[in-house]
Formats: sequence, C-alpha cells, structure tokens
Amino acid sequence: MQNNDPTGAGVSGSGEPAEPAAALPAERVGNIAAERVGNIAAERVGNIAAERVGNIAKAAASRRSTLWSALSWVRDLAFSVLIAVILIVFIYQPVKVEGTSMMPTLTDQERIFINKFTYHFGLGDIQRGDMVVFWFPLDPSKSYIKRVIGIPGDRVRIDGGQVSVNERALAENYVPSEFRDNVSWERHVVPDGQYFVLGDHRSSSSDSRTWGFVKREAIYGKAVFVYWPLDKMGRLH
Repeated sequence: MQNNDPTGAGVSGSGEPAEPAAALPAERVGNIAAERVGNIAAERVGNIAAERVGNIAKAAASRRSTLWSALSWVRDLAFSVLIAVILIVFIYQPVKVEGTSMMPTLTDQERIFINKFTYHFGLGDIQRGDMVVFWFPLDPSKSYIKRVIGIPGDRVRIDGGQVSVNERALAENYVPSEFRDNVSWERHVVPDGQYFVLGDHRSSSSDSRTWGFVKREAIYGKAVFVYWPLDKMGRLH
C-alpha cells in the first residue's frame, strides 16, 4: 500500500525502513580517521626506520674509525721499528763495556752507544783521542774498546809511562795518576791504514803495547754516549 502523503518520511512499499541519511558522512569520517591513523603510523614507522638506519650508520662509522685507528697504530709501530732498525744497523749500536781497561772513563758493565755511520761509510776520519770499538787483532770474534793515541804516520814512544807522539809529550788528563804505570815502549812509526791504541787504565790494559797496531778495517765504531747507569749518562769525550 502506497502512502501518497507528500510530507511522508519516505517508506517503501515493503514496509522496511529506508537507509539513514547519516550513513554517508560516517563513512567519510571513517575514511578520514583511517587515513590519519595510517599517516601517523607511517610517520612513526618511518621515524623508527630512520633511527635504526642512523644507528646502523653510526655503528658502521664507529667500526671504521676503530679500524682506522688500529691501522694507524700499526703503521706508526712499523715506522718506529724501521727507524730503530736503521739506527741500529747503520748509525748507533748499544754495547756493553766488559773489563776495567778504560777506567775511569768507562767502567765494567756500563752500557754505551757507538756511532757506526761515520766509520762504516768513511765519512769521517779517525782522530787521536777517539774511543774506538774494533775486532781484536788476535781473535776477531772479540770486540775491544780503546783510545786512539797514534794515527798513520805518527811517531809514538813511551818513556816510563809518559806517552809522546811526534816528539811531543801528551797531556793525558783522562789518565789519573793512580791509573798510570812505568812501562816504556820504543819509538815506532804507525803504519799506513793502522792505529796505535791504549786503554785509559794503563796498569790494567792489554793494548797496542802488547799486541801491536789495529788495522783500519777492524775498527767499526766510535764510542759516543753512556746511557747506563743513569748517573753517568752523557756524551763521551
């Protein structure tokens, strides 16, 4: 049955109620809400992802920094070792004094540095007064340290302990009176390429007075510095 009343509420002929007019706006509200929720969720997910990516990047950068620091340390260590090897092989070498023949300048068990660079490459001449390290002429497996008194061409003589070179008496301030002796040695001319050496402790030294001259090629270093014991640390003269 149809209602012809123009002011009716719009009821169908089956008697079922019509769809409410507010249904469409509710759907839109739902869509808007869903969209906003989705945007918020997406933003949060994006922030979390960005944060995690940033943390990963920071961790990677930290690892790279640690690795670079380690590599830098290894590089510096290798460089230091190389410099040390060069110094020891070509320039300075630590040696230990054994015996008393160079007292009081050097005492038993002192540690010194010798300079091998000058003598090894022939860049410097061996001078009178130099304390040199050389292979012992009677046993080349042993090293001795003595003071150079005469160089090639010098005329050396010892009278009752007084050393003269080229007819001039040496003023040996490095030999205290209690370390002198009364040994004499007839006049000799130092041969070419050889040297006359003595220990500072004349009464306790085996030197050129006993076993002769030292060849130039046997001399491999000049004593330059005491580094142990600490109370004697300093340059040698």
